[in-house]
Amino acid sequence: MLYETLGAMTTTAVSAGGYTPEQLASVVDQTCRAAGLDPAGAVLLRGHTNAVYLLPAAQVVLKIARLGTPPDSVSRTTALVAWLTEQGFPTVGLHPVQQPVEADGHLATIWTYLPQPQQPVSAEQLADPLRALHQLADPPVRMPAVDTVAAIRRSLVAAEALTGDERDLLAGQVDRLEAQLGDIAYILKPSVIQGDPQHRNALHVGDGRAVLCDWDTASFGQPEWDLVTVEIHCRRFGYGRAHYDAFATRYGLDITQWRGYPVLAALRELRMITTNARRAVPDSPTLDEVRRRIKQLTCGDTERRWSIL
Repeated sequence: MLYETLGAMTTTAVSAGGYTPEQLASVVDQTCRAAGLDPAGAVLLRGHTNAVYLLPAAQVVLKIARLGTPPDSVSRTTALVAWLTEQGFPTVGLHPVQQPVEADGHLATIWTYLPQPQQPVSAEQLADPLRALHQLADPPVRMPAVDTVAAIRRSLVAAEALTGDERDLLAGQVDRLEAQLGDIAYILKPSVIQGDPQHRNALHVGDGRAVLCDWDTASFGQPEWDLVTVEIHCRRFGYGRAHYDAFATRYGLDITQWRGYPVLAALRELRMITTNARRAVPDSPTLDEVRRRIKQLTCGDTERRWSIL
């Protein structure tokens, strides 16, 4: 999510992306020097996963990859977006410098800044870009295969704030769903998928159109995963059924009517829980929300609204 403003914070005022404030200040300064940009007045836009800044003087967005991110992953993202841009695909664009930019062993990317209105992109506005993405030819970039089950298990191993009982409960759920996943008959052709398409991972560009952004989760696999993700965000984060119905009509497929939907939706929600559990620290609002979601999971509550993390 590149452009959700958290407030006017300087590079030394807050830690984000797994860095200390001092590390961030150094990486921002070195990255800007390497790219010929002015770091003065950098504003933190997002810090939950990556450290993302608006550079007011250049009117670009600087995205510092989270501490520990494999370099190949960042290079793959820039290569994919460059290819998408060549195809005329509706994506936020890379700033025209050699990317990714390395600073003191850390990688960063620089993006076109698109000022946004207060309201997020609607689900319906996601439909055209996603359908276009799912119909593209195979990219010349080697994309990782979708493996939601493996991602959940990695997060569980790293979720130190959870109790052993909580991890066992979630591990049992993923084991059960993995067994069911093997019996699913998909209806769409495999393609590049965005991985986390939602209202806040797209940007307005005028005339009711939107472009996709945040390609860190892009992979190759079944488009059904993208469609299920949109439906979950509409249902769990307060947008409502009407938003989802408008998306399904525009895209041309209602994923909730597909026989494989319950399994994919349950796995996608489990990944959303475990990804945040991995990042949670004891006695934090994030951990409180994760535990609330786990409780709903055990009760079979699929309709209760979640808080955005």
